[in-house]
Amino acid sequence: MSHAPESQPPESTPSDGSSAAGLDATKSDVGAKISRSAIIGAIFLMATSAIGPGFITQTATFTAQMGAAFAFAIFVSILIDIAIQLNIWRMVTSSGKRAAQLASSAVPGSGILLSILIVVGGLAFNIGNIAGGGLGLNALLGIDPKLGGLVTGILAIGIFLFKRAGKVVDTVVLILGIGMIILTCIVAIVSNPPVGEAIKQSFVPDTINFATVTTIVGGTVGGYITYSGAHRYLDSGKTGPENAGSVMRSALSGILVTGVMRYVLFLAILGVVASGVALDLDSSVANPAGQAFAAVLGDAGMRIFGAIFWAAALSSVIGAAYTSATFLSAFSKRLTGGWPLQIATVAFIVVSLAAYLVLGTAPATLLVFVGGFNGLILPIGLTIFMYIGWFRPRLLRTDSYPKWLLIIGTAATLVTWYTAVQSIGPIFAMIGIGG
Repeated sequence: MSHAPESQPPESTPSDGSSAAGLDATKSDVGAKISRSAIIGAIFLMATSAIGPGFITQTATFTAQMGAAFAFAIFVSILIDIAIQLNIWRMVTSSGKRAAQLASSAVPGSGILLSILIVVGGLAFNIGNIAGGGLGLNALLGIDPKLGGLVTGILAIGIFLFKRAGKVVDTVVLILGIGMIILTCIVAIVSNPPVGEAIKQSFVPDTINFATVTTIVGGTVGGYITYSGAHRYLDSGKTGPENAGSVMRSALSGILVTGVMRYVLFLAILGVVASGVALDLDSSVANPAGQAFAAVLGDAGMRIFGAIFWAAALSSVIGAAYTSATFLSAFSKRLTGGWPLQIATVAFIVVSLAAYLVLGTAPATLLVFVGGFNGLILPIGLTIFMYIGWFRPRLLRTDSYPKWLLIIGTAATLVTWYTAVQSIGPIFAMIGIGG
């Protein structure tokens, strides 16, 4: 911005203060743009995190196993998603504190516990995300999934270290994400799924599998995903109880996008499965979602799906690593930003990559397991926040937190505890532990 020369007479500035008003208006416009960008970023972060490679593979796997009955698990996951996200977004933004700080303010030491759970869960997520990258490159180029995972991990590190490259990839991933939605809608229409049966099974299922409910909830709202959108919203500056309305609308927007996408993806794969196509769920190169798309669109469909799936995985590797690393600030204030945080994030990706390369579990199985694992630890964090809402509302800068939110949040917490207890054995059996 150019500045007026010092010799300019004071009369050139209108006495009504319009220049100052104009400057204030300009600042306000810039602030509004930043705020809108942060809010859109929060919605997009939650939505893309919830429909990453893990969820896509989980949906294909469980639809192949359960058919239309899997609709019930999706319906329950959306209800739980609404109850959880509305509470977490509102509590975090009302307090103006990140989740670990808020938890420790209510129960000393609980922020450390929450951070450990998020970091461990985030590590599991990221191993799965790298596995997803391997599956994507296998579908796109036909290379071995292990090699594809290695390429994905190394590229993620490079992108994170060079921020300009990251901005380009963000744009590409957004475009490819839109492509995934369009492609999924096409498959859902062409595959001609039994929509009536799916609607019926959403409410009156033939069978209920608690492990699938826990896994799909964990894969869409567990671990770091629970807090990613709320933490991003803090950057908008619209914190405090007075902005609760805007917060709730933003959270609902993200939930609506993910809810619709969950059902569309389910219907697309259900149509393929109902037609008699058998999907490979167990081999080292199993990619059930990719096979479903190939069954409808042929080899080109598999290649296009591979590119989009890989882009989603790459984006998720970066997002999961960064969000998980931010929780490490609970252990050291030096990790709040700058190079220390970047180094921690890179180290997180390196550990995730190494773990993936030494694991013998098939990538598709790994993607399903990490959702289940994060579903197991989800109720622990929720319990802390429900305690804050019921007994420590002053931390949220209010004398009384909305009772209806507490009721649905507590109900969701109890459901997640029940499903977690019921499904511990089956979830760990996925990777050969117990059973």
